[in-house]
Amino acid sequence: MDNLIRYIPLLASGTLVTIALAVLSLGLATVLGAAGAAAKIGGGAISRAVTFGYTTTIRGIPDLVLLLLVYFGGQRLLNTLLDVFGHDTVSVPPFWAGVATIGFIYGAYLTETFRGAYMTIPAGQFEAAQALGMRGWTLHARVTIPQMIRFALPGYSNVWQVLVKSTAVVSIIGLEDLVGLANDAGKTVREPFVFFCAVMLVYLMITWVSQQIFSHMERRYALVGHNAR
Repeated sequence: MDNLIRYIPLLASGTLVTIALAVLSLGLATVLGAAGAAAKIGGGAISRAVTFGYTTTIRGIPDLVLLLLVYFGGQRLLNTLLDVFGHDTVSVPPFWAGVATIGFIYGAYLTETFRGAYMTIPAGQFEAAQALGMRGWTLHARVTIPQMIRFALPGYSNVWQVLVKSTAVVSIIGLEDLVGLANDAGKTVREPFVFFCAVMLVYLMITWVSQQIFSHMERRYALVGHNAR
């Protein structure tokens, strides 16, 4: 336990890296999910086919496999292209490789979350808005998006909780996150069990706090009287 206390500042810095990785990955996943849902709902045949291929393929590949493909294969491809154009080779930081991979993976899940939320909105809502003269962005800002948030929040919360846990795999490519630093510290002092118990508690704390935030948001956006029923 004394060794764990001595390493708390190091583990705290790793926790901040993990949280930053998760938040940025969620931001990328949200953008990809919104674009994918829009393509599935209102896109042409090609965009729908591309989105279907994206969501189907990504959801069938393990996170670790895709991470290794992106980090090693993507880095090699990028440097090959740079070499063709006469530029020096670059090294992709593990942090950004993790953000790109995790965001890309969970963008596929959020595509279905957002699409399902949109399909839940009653058609009469759109008809009423159009009868009032709402079109384009005004219709989406006042009718579509507020209701999509309400219906998408439970699924969005679940995706976030799983995404947070998926950040642990990025330590395998050398990222100094919570898991990576705890692994190194545990090996150094020969107490891996103690350090990984601490990692478990930190992840539990992150997910618990997240759940409280999302529960508050769900109550905030709930229909009046909905919970009473």
